[in-house]
Amino acid sequence: MRRYVTAGIVLILAAAAALLCGNSAIGAGDVLRTLAGNGTRAQQVIVFQVRLPRIAAALLSGAALSVSGYLLQNNLNNAVASPGLLGINNGAGLFVLISALVFPYQAGMKCVMAFAGALAVTLLVSLLSSGTGLSKTSVILSGVAVSAVCVAAADVIISVRPETVADKTAFQLGGFGDVSLTTVSIAAPVIVTMLALAFVLAGGMDLMALGDEVAQGLGVHVRMYRLIYLLCASLLAGAAVSMSGMIGFVGLMVPNLVRMVHRGKSRGGIALCMMVGSAFLLLCDTLARAIVFPYELPCGLLLSALGAPFLIWMLVRKRKRLGVND
Repeated sequence: MRRYVTAGIVLILAAAAALLCGNSAIGAGDVLRTLAGNGTRAQQVIVFQVRLPRIAAALLSGAALSVSGYLLQNNLNNAVASPGLLGINNGAGLFVLISALVFPYQAGMKCVMAFAGALAVTLLVSLLSSGTGLSKTSVILSGVAVSAVCVAAADVIISVRPETVADKTAFQLGGFGDVSLTTVSIAAPVIVTMLALAFVLAGGMDLMALGDEVAQGLGVHVRMYRLIYLLCASLLAGAAVSMSGMIGFVGLMVPNLVRMVHRGKSRGGIALCMMVGSAFLLLCDTLARAIVFPYELPCGLLLSALGAPFLIWMLVRKRKRLGVND
């Protein structure tokens, strides 16, 4: 229970810091007065149309990406599995690039296309790996192959229509600088629904952790459950990508950090991932806004700077644990 209370306190403090810290034109006192209904028109715009949507997007994206990574890692038994590994992020990015061509300047269609891309990649990966019963290895290899196809297709579009490069570059960096209430309102119901579904079906992961054959013997329909978890993970990642762009490493780092302190049931791990992921992304976004003030560093760049060393540390740690020598 202590770890949940600690995570909750950190999350509240992270949200408060994100709300109170920012442009020097509006201080912490101004924010509190604005929340009480006494702010100027300009202050109301900053608080209600900029900071609160940004905080909501970071909260939802952090929870969605973390739980997505947790579902993938548990079901594929691979500590480095993440939405990026299965091509979900690249699929969403490709469809967002297509939306910039077909539906320019329409935030709603950007969100819908991100969902469609994530779902399409997951269905394609499932179809390619279905011949082996959706085995863990075949799912990962299919994801890598589909991801490569998505990257190649995006490069072709950029070569033919280079005017889309700027939008794609901003999207690939990842961040919450241009998030809007419209984007959050479209993504939020999907994220909340999928988080609830993952929480309800978490018991199946505990049985599948014993092995596919054992779980099947205990009455778990392994293939169906794995497909549901993959679809849930893809929709969570797609919804997050539609708000934040292709932010990486959250789905890799947070589940592994949570697993270091939580060895219990999957339902508790999902709850921790939600809180830790939200707090982590909020803190990273706040730091990205402050580190080169008055300019803003894209949150995705900061996460890449943290995630790459973390991945190297994980590989070295795994090597030492297995006792591998040259």
